[in-house]
Amino acid sequence: MSTTPLTKLPPRRVRALSEAARSTDLPAPRFGPRLEPDGTRFRLWAPKADRVTLELVRDARRLPMTPAEDGWHERVVADAGPGTLYRFVLPDGLAVPDPASRFQPDDVHGPSEVIDPAAYRWTATGWRGRPWDEAVVYELHVGAFTPEGTFRAAIDKLDHLVALGVTAIELMPVADFPGRRNWGYDGVLPFAPDASYGRPEDLKALIDAAHARGVMMLLDVVYNHFGPDGNYLAAYAPIFTEHHHTPWGAAVNFDAAGAAMVRALVIENAVTWIDEFRFDGLRLDAVHAILDDSDDHILHEIARTVRAVTPDRPVHLTLENEANAATLLTRGAGGAATLYTAQWNDDVHHVLHCAASRESAGYYVDYAGDTEKLGRALAEGFAFQGEMMPYRAAPRGEPATDLPSTAFVAFIQNHDQVGNRAFGDRLTAFAPEEAVRAIAATYLLLPQVPMLFMGEEWRAEQPFAFFCDFETPLADAVREGRRAEFARFPEFRDPKQRENIPDPTAPETFLSAKLDWTALGREPHATWLAFYRDILAVRHREIVPRLRGGTRAGRYEVIGPGAVRVAWRLGGATLRLLANLSADPLDGVEAPAGRQIWCEGAVQMVGFAPWTVVWTLDDGSA
Repeated sequence: MSTTPLTKLPPRRVRALSEAARSTDLPAPRFGPRLEPDGTRFRLWAPKADRVTLELVRDARRLPMTPAEDGWHERVVADAGPGTLYRFVLPDGLAVPDPASRFQPDDVHGPSEVIDPAAYRWTATGWRGRPWDEAVVYELHVGAFTPEGTFRAAIDKLDHLVALGVTAIELMPVADFPGRRNWGYDGVLPFAPDASYGRPEDLKALIDAAHARGVMMLLDVVYNHFGPDGNYLAAYAPIFTEHHHTPWGAAVNFDAAGAAMVRALVIENAVTWIDEFRFDGLRLDAVHAILDDSDDHILHEIARTVRAVTPDRPVHLTLENEANAATLLTRGAGGAATLYTAQWNDDVHHVLHCAASRESAGYYVDYAGDTEKLGRALAEGFAFQGEMMPYRAAPRGEPATDLPSTAFVAFIQNHDQVGNRAFGDRLTAFAPEEAVRAIAATYLLLPQVPMLFMGEEWRAEQPFAFFCDFETPLADAVREGRRAEFARFPEFRDPKQRENIPDPTAPETFLSAKLDWTALGREPHATWLAFYRDILAVRHREIVPRLRGGTRAGRYEVIGPGAVRVAWRLGGATLRLLANLSADPLDGVEAPAGRQIWCEGAVQMVGFAPWTVVWTLDDGSA
């Protein structure tokens, strides 16, 4: 597969949305229904169809649409205001929803509903965002976060998150997916919040309530593929290209014939979440699978456009990227991100996970027992910065030492790292408690931006296995495919053992992932929650104010198996970490200089007990 290297793409001037969506001298396209003085304008980009009919469900009217330039079809209807249900009928009789539908009350195969984007009355009108260095991110799945599993129900838990020390909530994808439950990465209608969580105004109410409490809202979006059920785009538009292939099949078309409108669709989607819904940022899923040979990579265009249309508040764009392309995270004048703000740092997760769990299978083989990788990931961000990664049999990463520490999002659990385990078991289910506390005390005070996975703060016992709601035969294929994924692991080579892996299509698998909020007042959960609250209070008091001046990579030293010393310059202070992330004592080592701000474990007369982490600050005030 051939793709244009992201490091060699030429710069291009920043443009507003109408310019970013334009590849010719034609007016920029506008996806989805538009409310106008003389009625609602319905539009569909369907270059494969010579005619399209608009169907209004209420009275079963079918109205021919007028073909326009560049494959567009449109029709203005005077009496089709907000609440109107509609769909498009193709020449072969196939009725399809609007690909830019703002709401699907009857799921992905049903009609779309006209929504007035200006109808919601915002209350947190003074919100202007927060700087990224203040971020403590909390990743959650709307359906599993509360018993009700809705946007409105999540509002009731915001005060808990504020008291915890969370300043940013990241929602797993909410774009409309087939069925009643899904992780969100099978979405097919990217503009429509899934109806199982509530209506668009309910999502806006959640965002509004978070902003009123000083909490940023981030959204996970998926631009590398569409789900396998309910994506009708390919029937009438060149949404895919065989020029590139991804793990999901033919790639989304960002560089072949017809790509201009596909790019416009994705860019307008990103802008809609930021502008109309007032999200404070986006997390782009698996951008290594967004393949584009054009002179201006779609990732660059998305970032520039979103930043151009939000000049009055900071917007934070983060990435999941197996390629560890540091060039996407470069800073400009004053240290501001020019493209993407930060990347999920799998390397930090892997070194800390291996330390606590002693696991070494799969990609962990390149991290387990490698204290050099541990020190480098904590100090510099990426453990691999262009070196050969044996597990992948390929080089990985780019030099990252010129990036600020806040260009990396650190975590010890997330939806992938928990949910992609066979049983979706959380780290605290199989690693020693003292080990998990030690790695938590490490990542929560790093100059990198910490991200918690929902329930982590009180040691939730609920697993988070993969779940979905497909119909047969797709459900059978997903179930068997999930179990086949684990056939190469020794413990699952016996087919009978693989039958014990939770069925992702079973309602029970989803229900088992719902957090038990009654556990907060019981032990050991109450003690665990106090630990997280206390350490995050230290972060906000001691670390965050010193990040505002910017920070570069730290210096690290390996001082024993699983033990490192790291130091960072934060403004006029020196932040020091000494971590013994092993089950053995560390002898002959003195505590780091400076004022101690956190100690997890035990400092002995000359040395450190197993699983001991000490943080100090030297700012000349002692």
